[in-house]
Amino acid sequence: MMNRFEGSASREAKIRYLDGDFQIVLAGSHVICAMTGKTIPVDELRYWSVARQEAYVDAEASLEAEKRAGALPNQRR
Repeated sequence: MMNRFEGSASREAKIRYLDGDFQIVLAGSHVICAMTGKTIPVDELRYWSVARQEAYVDAEASLEAEKRAGALPNQRR
């Protein structure tokens, strides 16, 4: 018999990204980087976009997402 916490160990979490924090909407073990497709364990999640509601594996992926979105200062769209 499974308890209510089993089964989320290999499931993708659904997260609401906030300024400086995030809220887990659906429990899971990981999220997927929007730029690289790599798996990010929830407890290692450090980079995301509030505006686009996306997670990033590292600072480089976050910067590339900002460039792609034209969201950097002095960047032409």
